[in-house]
Amino acid sequence: MDSWEFGHTVRRWRDRLAPETVGVPIGNRRRATGLRREELASLASISVDYLTRLEQGRATSPSTQVVESLARALRLPDVEREYLFRLAGLAPPGFDVVSSRVTPSLQRLLDRMASTPVVVYDAAWYLIVANAPYNALMGDTTAWRGLERNNVWRQLIGPGTRAVHTLQEHEELQTSLVADLRLTAARYPKDRRVDNLVRELRAQSPRFVELWESSDMPPPRDRSRHKTIDHPAVGHLTLDCDTLIDASDDIRITIYTAEPDTDDADRLALAIIVGTQELIH
Repeated sequence: MDSWEFGHTVRRWRDRLAPETVGVPIGNRRRATGLRREELASLASISVDYLTRLEQGRATSPSTQVVESLARALRLPDVEREYLFRLAGLAPPGFDVVSSRVTPSLQRLLDRMASTPVVVYDAAWYLIVANAPYNALMGDTTAWRGLERNNVWRQLIGPGTRAVHTLQEHEELQTSLVADLRLTAARYPKDRRVDNLVRELRAQSPRFVELWESSDMPPPRDRSRHKTIDHPAVGHLTLDCDTLIDASDDIRITIYTAEPDTDDADRLALAIIVGTQELIH
């Protein structure tokens, strides 16, 4: 790895990226024409300290996930994304591992939904990116690291989310997620990250072991369903929750909407306003 050139390239591409392009608000006193270091770190879900060390050439051997996150946050086209991987001494991920790539075309689609809560997961249910309305609705995800970013882990071991479930609904969600992860593990047998995730879940959750070893396959979940959210500022609101699958990169895109001219639509709008203000401050 050429750590100096890697850091220099990231700094140069950070300087050229206009904040408004990635939805970063521009203050009156802003001097930088590009992104600030803390802004890029937040977009890439890495610490400011680690990004500083990367840019200064003091950190070597960034993981595939870190390079992919930087490429996504910097909105790199395919050629520059591959170049960044080569500078890191890595080959761009192939088709035999789970993709966490957000293509430019998908990013444009996400940009068009800038006022709608949207979250994107990879095939192993690791959170790739959540937009500002999602963080305002469901709680800030930018500080999540490692297993905290995995929805299977959160639903079986971790704190879950603000979504409200009955016991039966939660068990059905767990069953569906584990079944989907089982299919992903079979589809990507060479993916070490998936292997490590399964190992951690087996070690920490008897419920996961029970579901993982079950031979029963649950019926397909309805990709369009209602979900009740318990928001600390506006209370309960029930939203349509649609999950779309991008077959080309095998990622899951979940979108939260409310029927227009309803109390839930008003609560959703208020939750986004209040939550966004809290995230800024």
